[in-house]
This record gives sequence, structure tokens and C-alpha cells, in this order.
Amino acid sequence: MVTALLTFVLYTGASALVHWYLWRRLIHDTSLGARTARHGARVLAVLAVLPPLAMATTRDLPQHIGRWIAWPGYVWLALMMYVTITLLLAEPLRLLAARGGKPRRASGVARAEALPQKVSAGVTESGRRTPQRDMPGDEGERLAEGRAPSDGPARPTRRVVLARATAIAAGAAAASLVGHGMRTALGPPRLAHVRVPLARLGRQADGFRIAVVSDIHLGPILGERHTERIVEIVNRAAPDAVAIVGDLVDGGVDHLGRAAAPLRHLTSRYGSYFVTGNHEYKSGAEPWLEEIGDLGIRVLRNERLELPAFDLAGVNDVTGGDHGDGPDYEAALSDRDPGRAVVLLAHQPVMVHEATRRGVDLQLSGHTHGGQLAPLGLLASLQQPAIAGLHEIDGTQLYVSRGTGFWGPPVRVGAPPDITVVELRSRNR
Repeated sequence: MVTALLTFVLYTGASALVHWYLWRRLIHDTSLGARTARHGARVLAVLAVLPPLAMATTRDLPQHIGRWIAWPGYVWLALMMYVTITLLLAEPLRLLAARGGKPRRASGVARAEALPQKVSAGVTESGRRTPQRDMPGDEGERLAEGRAPSDGPARPTRRVVLARATAIAAGAAAASLVGHGMRTALGPPRLAHVRVPLARLGRQADGFRIAVVSDIHLGPILGERHTERIVEIVNRAAPDAVAIVGDLVDGGVDHLGRAAAPLRHLTSRYGSYFVTGNHEYKSGAEPWLEEIGDLGIRVLRNERLELPAFDLAGVNDVTGGDHGDGPDYEAALSDRDPGRAVVLLAHQPVMVHEATRRGVDLQLSGHTHGGQLAPLGLLASLQQPAIAGLHEIDGTQLYVSRGTGFWGPPVRVGAPPDITVVELRSRNR
């Protein structure tokens, strides 16, 4: 509860800064009138709370409750992000426009001085008070405050015109990207195929096919139907083995156990295997590992087993170190036959640096979602050696799946979900 509260406070502070910027650009700079500004500020104040509330609370709530917070909170988070990015890209134009854009009518002060005192006070020459309450919009407000009536609507300055055009463009761009991204994220993962030649792979394992599934992220939005769809796709591919490389859930077993249950129907010749991701440690790793084992999936906790003509190993995620359950490469990879190829399951691509030091032939990872929301992949690439696809790092092959689910917004832009069948090929065949 304390962690959720601190998370909410931290996220709310960051959200407040972003929404203040949105208020400046979408409401203040567009000069739409005092009433519109007040209403807009209230709406933005409410929206600023939704993403932090979703991030801080939905993990601990039942699905049927959490989805009512997650949907508006996370969808607005994606819209907010793309509106903000578009506005930031337009900042140079705004700065250029700030040099010009003088008003195209006489100032209200000059006109007020030219009017009789009684009129500027809101009283006619005959002594009757003007019906200020009945006058619409800003005109009534001007007279109520003792200001002079305008000579008609002001022609907006170049700066205001640019601000309004930018606001419209930002909203349209964000809505288009998020709409397309939601269709992509909520649609079926594509089935990809990749061949990986390994020098030490025995001929007996030539053509061995591993279905790589990562980042399922069962939670307030993705549930049992999502898992069923993944199982259907994997079983149709008829792999020799299934590797689930972490981040299965965003919530506890008591809330999401039913959503994960269809995994018991995964079928393959040599079984299904699982290693922890960082989100398992946020969701209660021990209960989940027990539950996953009950589903007939073997959990590789810093251990290795022998498959035909190669070894399959798995290590815990690096965040497990904060819970006394970190990766132990020595336990997983020592005392093995150096003539056999080894395939390592490790949630985060960055773990490949340790794998290369221990002679791993191929590492299968996830974690990055392929960036999920472009251009956030640029930030992920600062932490990880690769965010999607097949790469070679110091002699070790690394394959990174984009994952089947999503974290936070139900949106994927530039990073479609996938399940990959990795086919091992022997260079000695």
C-alpha cells in the first residue's frame, strides 16, 4: 500500500508538469476565451490524475475493477504522449511567430478612453443600466468588469493562429497514431520465423524449432482470451519446444490465475519452459512460479537441462537480485560439455554481456516490446544492446522478441506484437 502511494505521488508530480505544458499550449496560447479556458483547465486537471492512478493501483485490483481505471488512464497516457511530442516539435515555429503577431485593431484601453464615463461603467446615456447578464460571451464579461465594449471580434494574431493550428494538428496526429496503435496492440500477434546457425549444434538438433513467447502481460486489460489466442498460434506452429521468456503477468495469482490457465494447453515435443521477467517480481514471483509449474511449464531458475544435441539453460531476471533471487550464471552454465551448443533463456537483452563471457551460443530474450511506442525505442536502446530481432554480440547470437502484449497503454506504434519460431541450424550439416 505504501509503495502504491509513493508511486502515485511520483507519477502525479511528473504528470502535473506535462499537463501544465499542455494547458499552456492548448488553452492559454490559443486564446479561446475565459470560460473555455476555465473548463479546459478543469478537464486537464482530471486527466492528469488518470495515468498515475492506473499505474499505481491496477496491479493490486481484480481485473473487473482495474479495467475501469486502466482503460481511460492508459489510453489518455498514449494520447498525452503523442500530443506533447507534436507540440514540442512545433516549438521552433512558435518561437519564430512570437517575434510578430501584433494585434490588428486598436487597443481596448484607447477605445475606452474615447467613450463617455457612464458607458465605460456599464450605464447608458439615459441612465439605464445595460443588461450585462443577458449579453453573451466575452462581451458581457467586458461590461460587467467596467471595460469598454469591443467593436466586434478581434482578428487573431499570427501567433494565436499558429497556436490553434498546432493544437489541432497535435490532436489529430495523436488520435490517428493511438487509434492505429490500439488496433495493432489488441490484434493477434504475427507469427515470425528466423533461422539461426550455430557452430556447435549437433546434427541431431538441426532444424529444432523453439517458439519464443515473451511479455504476455496479463493484467487489467489483457486476460484469458489473450492467453487462449497465444496458445492457438503456438500450437498451430507445432514447435519442438516453447520458451516463455518472462513478464507473463502484471498482478497477483489470486486476480490473474484464471487468465493464465490456458497455458496448460501448450503442446510441443519437448515441453514448455519459463524464466522470470522483472514484472514477476512486482507481482509476487514465488506464488506465480508455483502456479506456472502447476500448468505443466518447467521453470528454469538458474539451471540447465539437456535436449537432443544441445543444452537449454535459463537464468532469473536481473531485478530478482533485489528480492534475493537474481541470476546465477555459474549455476546455470558451469560444468557442461564445452562441445555442445547452449541456448540461454534470459528476459533482458542486456544479460547477453554475461552470456558472451560464458560462451553461450544463442540467447533468447524479450523485455523491450520492440520499443512499443515509437520513438521510445530510442530510450530503450540506451539500456539494451538490441530491442528487436536477431543480432550478434561478441560471438553470441541474440534474438529479441517484440512480445505478445503491452505494458501500460494498449497501444503499439512501430512495434507489432509477435511470436517467433526460432529454427536452430547446424553449421556442420
